Amino acid sequence: MILIKNAMLYTMDTIDGENGFIAIKNQKIEAIGTILDEKQYQDYQVLDAKGAMLTPGLVDPHCHIGVMEEGIQFEGNDTNETTNPIYPELRGIDSVYPHDRAFLYTAKSGVTTVVTGPGSANVIGGTFTALKTVGNTVDEMIFKEEVCMKMALGENPKRVYSSQKRNPSTRMASAALAREWLQKAKDYHQELKAYESNKEDAKKPVFDAKLHSLMRVFEGMKVKIHAHRSDDIMTAIRIAKEYDLDMTIDHGTEAYLIPEEVKNSGYPVILGPTLTYASKYELINRSFTSAKVLEEHGVLFAIMTDHPIVTLDMTRVQVALFVKAGLSKKSALKAITINAAKLNGLDDRVGSLAVGKDADLVLWNGDIFDIMVDPLLVMINGQIVHQV
Repeated sequence: MILIKNAMLYTMDTIDGENGFIAIKNQKIEAIGTILDEKQYQDYQVLDAKGAMLTPGLVDPHCHIGVMEEGIQFEGNDTNETTNPIYPELRGIDSVYPHDRAFLYTAKSGVTTVVTGPGSANVIGGTFTALKTVGNTVDEMIFKEEVCMKMALGENPKRVYSSQKRNPSTRMASAALAREWLQKAKDYHQELKAYESNKEDAKKPVFDAKLHSLMRVFEGMKVKIHAHRSDDIMTAIRIAKEYDLDMTIDHGTEAYLIPEEVKNSGYPVILGPTLTYASKYELINRSFTSAKVLEEHGVLFAIMTDHPIVTLDMTRVQVALFVKAGLSKKSALKAITINAAKLNGLDDRVGSLAVGKDADLVLWNGDIFDIMVDPLLVMINGQIVHQV
C-alpha cells in the first residue's frame, strides 16, 4: 500500500494541475483527491512528491514492440506473414518476445501500456494485443489478449505482393480483397448465429479459421486500418461505413489535409509516426502541424510511435514537437494517455487516474513535454518499476 502526497495531479479525469494525493492498494487506485487526511493512511508507505507532476502511465496505441525485436533481423522479426495477403487468424500475442531489450527502456521512460501486433504487409493481418511493459512472460504482461483486427491499405500490401506477382498489386485490388473477405466473414457470422439460435433449416457453417476470426469485427471487435495518404484514408472510411466497422484510421499522415472529411466521418485517428524521414512516397506530406489541425477541427486522435520506427522512449520527444508546432499541451497529454486507451477500448482500466483503475502512473521531475525531464518514479499495477 502506497500513498503519494504533494503531487501536481494531471488525472485526465477530474483534476488538472492541482496539488493532491493518490493512494494505491491491491494494484488499483484506492483514492485520489486534493484534500488529504493522512491519518487514514497510517499503514501506507508514504512518498512525498514535493510538487512533482503526476500523470497516468503513458499508453502507446499502435506499435510493434516484442514482435519486431530490437537489434535482431530475421530471427527476431515476426511482424509480417508475407505468404498470403489475408491472415485474420494470426494473433500478435503469439509473436511477442517479452525479453526484447526494448522493454527494458520503455517502462523506464514512462510508457506503461502498449498495443502491439502485426505490421501492414497484409490487407488483413491479424490481431493486436495490449500489454503492460514489465513481466517475465507474455502471459504475465497481458492486459487484453486481442484488442483489434489489423487491416492495411496503400503502398505496403501492393509493394509486397506485386513483387511476388500476386494480388494485390494496386490500391483497387487491396480494397476489393478487403471487401471480399469482410463480406465472406459477414455471411459466415450470420450463418453461425442462425444455427446457434436454432433458426429453422439453419446449418452450422464449416469451420474456417480466417472467417471465424474476422467475423468478430461484426461482434464489436475494433479494426485498425493502416492508411497514410488521403485517398487511402477515404477508402478506409468508405469500407468502414459499408460494413459498419468500429474503426480507427491508423497513421493518418495526410488526415490533416482533409480534416473536415475525417471529422464528418466520425472516425478517430491514431496519428504517426512523424519523427521520421519520408522512407516512402506516402509519407512526403508528414507534418508536425497535423495534430494541431486535427485538434482545431475537433477530430478525436491519439499519437503513436509505431515502435521501432520511433522507439518508445522517444514518445515524449515526438509529442513535444507536435506541441512546438501548435498542439495544445492538454490535447498532447490526452493523445498519449486517455485517448490512446479509449481508441483501443482500454480506458476502463488505463489512460487516466481514477478510483478503481490500474495503478499505472508516472512522477516527472518537470514539465512532461520538456525533453530534458525524466521520470522520477514509474508504477505499473501498483508496483514501483523505476525510481530515482
